[in-house]
Amino acid sequence: MVGLKEELLKSIWHAFTALDLDRSGKVSKSQLKASGGRRVLSHNLCTVLNVPHDPVALEEHFRDDDEGPVSNQGYMPYLNKFILEKVQGNFDKVEFNRMCWTLCAKKNLSKSPLLISDEDAFKVWVIFNFLSEDKYPLIIVPEEIEYLLKKITEAMGAGWQQEQFDHYKIALNTSREGLSAWELIELIGSGQFSKGMDRQTVSMAINEVFNELILDVLKQGYMLKKGHKRKNWMERWFVLKPNIISYYVSEDLKDKKGDIILDGNCCVEALPDKDGKKCLFLIKCLDKTFEISASDKKKKQEWIQAIQSTVNLLRAGSAPPHKEARQKRKELRQKLLAEQEELERQMKELQAANENKQKELETVRKQLEAAAARAAEEEKKRLQTQVELQDRFSLELEREKMVRQKMEEQVAQKSSELEQYLQRVRELEEMYKQLQEALEEEKQARQDEETVRKLQARLLEEETAKRAELEKWHLQQQQTIQMTEAEKQELENQRMMKEQALQVAMQQLKQLELERKEALEQYEEVKKKLETAANNTKSWKDKVAHHEGLIRLIEPGSKNPHLITNWGPAAFTEAELEERQRSWKGKKATSE
Repeated sequence: MVGLKEELLKSIWHAFTALDLDRSGKVSKSQLKASGGRRVLSHNLCTVLNVPHDPVALEEHFRDDDEGPVSNQGYMPYLNKFILEKVQGNFDKVEFNRMCWTLCAKKNLSKSPLLISDEDAFKVWVIFNFLSEDKYPLIIVPEEIEYLLKKITEAMGAGWQQEQFDHYKIALNTSREGLSAWELIELIGSGQFSKGMDRQTVSMAINEVFNELILDVLKQGYMLKKGHKRKNWMERWFVLKPNIISYYVSEDLKDKKGDIILDGNCCVEALPDKDGKKCLFLIKCLDKTFEISASDKKKKQEWIQAIQSTVNLLRAGSAPPHKEARQKRKELRQKLLAEQEELERQMKELQAANENKQKELETVRKQLEAAAARAAEEEKKRLQTQVELQDRFSLELEREKMVRQKMEEQVAQKSSELEQYLQRVRELEEMYKQLQEALEEEKQARQDEETVRKLQARLLEEETAKRAELEKWHLQQQQTIQMTEAEKQELENQRMMKEQALQVAMQQLKQLELERKEALEQYEEVKKKLETAANNTKSWKDKVAHHEGLIRLIEPGSKNPHLITNWGPAAFTEAELEERQRSWKGKKATSE
């Protein structure tokens, strides 16, 4: 039951970690106590595991929880105590895994397109839980990845590319210890190790590996079975598992026809051909005997060996081959890891012992060097003493000769010293004369230097005065320039004002010309109206004089043309307007 509990915990771990986490990385108590959390992580688990669900226990368990699921009152302790300890093994593993897969797949499954279907991804996820290490977070190590990829490749009927996987393994080992479930799904779904295979082939291979590793299907296939009552032969789909052979109507496993319970007392025997049936073999159990016909001799032999191997495992009390192989691989990895750790420990001990030996050797070497140095020093002293004695005897023998020679040398030296003294006196007198001449030259040079310094001071004063005068002229020039600029600016402003006045006058002139034209037009209209009125008046007067005998002349007004403006008759004549025009043109020419 311990192994079953570990397998269940792996699937539940995926569903558990798929819940929304708070900032501290824990699932909050409120989330777990909420109806959704209870229903997903408690009720559904109890349902698929065939365990009675007790919601009161869940509420009691989380009553005083302040630390989240990692505390003594967390969800995992509740899961172990109230659910997993009650599991008896009478549940559908596929349904259980599918429920956990539903809770975690949507959040973790890669969004990129894969070469496998969601159903195949689910099967790979279940296989990952079977092959992963028993530590969290769950990973699958490179050795198990290689085992799984080999199984899938063999199921596809393709050749295994060991060199390609070795390159991938080297790249993987440099970055991490293994892959997560979702990375394994993405690796298989990417087609990196199934190039040239279609989706259906890959799917069938994954299904075959799933049946073997998860559903414990050791062998399956169509064979003929002889009935116990009717004694007729019917084709059935047989599925061999570690302790049972189930047979169905077809390979979809929907219509199950019966089971052959295997134990250590069962046996399988080959039968000779009879009744027109070939490739016969017999399965003997305690209560029943089953006659089966395979499709060919190879299939017959394969089934006999598979069933006999299963019976032998039951007799020995061993696990199924794939589980035993997985356990052996884990034990081998643990052994290699232990050996590696032991080797590293021994290497460290050897390194420490080597360092100690090196230190001891270094100490001995230093002691030997010190002893050799002392011996050399003693030998040097002995030789030095011998040489000193020889030198002393030689000095004593030559001492008298040296004293005589020394007296002679002293006499010669005194004579030489006297001559040198006289020569030195002469040289000092000559040097005194040269010194006097040098002092005179230095005095003259100082006088010349003082003269030059005064001349430089006078030139500096003159230069300062000239500089001040030049600066004064410069300031005057700048002031003059500024005044010139101001005058220029003022003239420019006047010119601009004149131009603006001229433009205004021209605009007024144009306006007057327009008004004049309009007045002329109005004058012509009025003139025509006056002429018409005069003609009408004259005709009317003629009629009156004719009828009434009255003769009276009515004189019209002046016939000289008058200018008319928008406000009535103008205050000036056309001649006066032309005179004003000539005056404005003259002013404009003068300003330009």
